[in-house]
Amino acid sequence: MAHGYVDDKQALLARLRRAEGQVRGIARMVDEDAYCIDILTQVSAVTKALESVALTLLEDHLGHCVAQATAEGGPVAGEKLREANAAIARLVRS
Repeated sequence: MAHGYVDDKQALLARLRRAEGQVRGIARMVDEDAYCIDILTQVSAVTKALESVALTLLEDHLGHCVAQATAEGGPVAGEKLREANAAIARLVRS
């Protein structure tokens, strides 16, 4: 079974690699005693990049997994909706 993000997989991986590089850059900035505000700016950029990945995954999950389970009905539909609700709650709290 293909996951809902299969069409966005390469773009997601590229974003994650970019964020990984940004995190390494932040660690280097801390190691080199960079100015606090400059580090915070980079932390904010990484946070936004990861939020973008999360929102893409959520959109794909809702459009594929949840939609398919809802169309089929039964207990799986309710479980997929609960999972999506919990994921949204985690994203909102973070």
